[in-house]
Amino acid sequence: MAALRRPSRDLAQEFSRALSEQLPLIKRDGGFVREGYEAALDESRNLRDASRLVVAAMQARYAENTGIKTLKIRHNNVLGYFVEVTAQHGDKLLAPPLNATFIHRQTLAGQIRFTTAELGEIEAKIANAGERALNLELEIFERLSAMALAASDDLRNAAHAFAMLDVATSLAKLAIDDNYVRPEVDGSLGLAIEGGRHPVVEQALKRDGQPFIANACDLSPAPGQKSGQLWLITGPNMAGKSTFLRQNALIALLAQIGSFVPASRARLGIVDRLFSRVGAADDLARGRSTFMVEMVETAVILNQASERSLVILDEIGRGTATFDGLSIAWAAIEHLHESNRCRTLFATHYHELTALSAKLPRMFNATVRVKEWQGDVVFLHEVLPGSADRSYGIQVAKLAGLPPAVIARAKSVLAKLEAQDRGQTARALADDLPLFAVPSRAATEDKPPREADLLMEAVKALHPDEMSPREALDALYALKAKLPKG
Repeated sequence: MAALRRPSRDLAQEFSRALSEQLPLIKRDGGFVREGYEAALDESRNLRDASRLVVAAMQARYAENTGIKTLKIRHNNVLGYFVEVTAQHGDKLLAPPLNATFIHRQTLAGQIRFTTAELGEIEAKIANAGERALNLELEIFERLSAMALAASDDLRNAAHAFAMLDVATSLAKLAIDDNYVRPEVDGSLGLAIEGGRHPVVEQALKRDGQPFIANACDLSPAPGQKSGQLWLITGPNMAGKSTFLRQNALIALLAQIGSFVPASRARLGIVDRLFSRVGAADDLARGRSTFMVEMVETAVILNQASERSLVILDEIGRGTATFDGLSIAWAAIEHLHESNRCRTLFATHYHELTALSAKLPRMFNATVRVKEWQGDVVFLHEVLPGSADRSYGIQVAKLAGLPPAVIARAKSVLAKLEAQDRGQTARALADDLPLFAVPSRAATEDKPPREADLLMEAVKALHPDEMSPREALDALYALKAKLPKG
């Protein structure tokens, strides 16, 4: 690495001498040059900001020089600034030697008005002081900008060095203050985290005096397997599924930028890309609904993720009808497992998906632990092996403050819906996974029905050039008879 050249101290000193402590947002507002930096600018500012004091000082001087204590300097829109004395003192100013300084302007019934060359100059300066002050500041700005541009390479290198130092020291302090550990990063496809914590949520809880519940995550290939695991995480709303997804992604990111990580131990293989499909947002300016944005992001993951990627997905398929969403999530899991074969954390409220673990060898069911107490739900935020059988959405709605009548009605409707056994349907689907009937990474397509196969074979057996018209007609009727009824 080339030696770092330090910017000249003269440049820093010049900027320190020139710039005020408080700077405006935009240069056209002025006020960014320090008082005392340039005499001409100070004079213009004094005229602009203290014109009355300047005129008052001139009036006192004129009164002292002429001996006329009643002498006044006044202003109107016709004459501008003028010296005014009573008629009895006017003759004194009209006579030598004072008439060389005071020039007669106007005679009124009781007053006589004069001007002076000095007063005319001050008046012109006062009128132009604001504009002149700003123009002088802009000239100084251009001069300072040219100096900075001349030293741009040194400044850029220094800024980069300070930024690197800032990031490194900040991460080091964070590691010491919050008990981060040094991760082990290797070339494997593993990802094993013990006592993992979310670096941001942990800080928020600490401010409230609450502990963060640490959890383990292991997406490493199991013995005999060559690809990482896919964790399907079920559990109630508000239990911490999304936090768990994000904290493991952040730990992987921190590890690969060279930082210590919020965990008691962490070992992971290098991640080529980190894919995330979380949250809900639309893009109406481009004609994309919330669900369309979700599908576009999911498509990017399914088309680009490799074995070395880390993927987190949160609630795929929630923006459409229940069975549509369940079907999309189901197919996406199959594709991630069989085609992408990447390390994946997949959070869902579709409990039917847990049935896939019986047929997908690298899929692992995990759930977030909760307790029910006197009709309410207590979130324990612990991720454990297993699957949830309910999402406790009504309890969360109750915590949010929905009216009691709505909660009671929701419980009634839920009881009726749960009476329909959808679990049997899920188990039947799991027994007939299409991905196991085709080679890995091949697109799954519906096979033509058997009637179509028979019809195709019958057409291939025909020889039109050797058939008489009668034989061709008979063959046509025979083909028609092979078509499926209805």
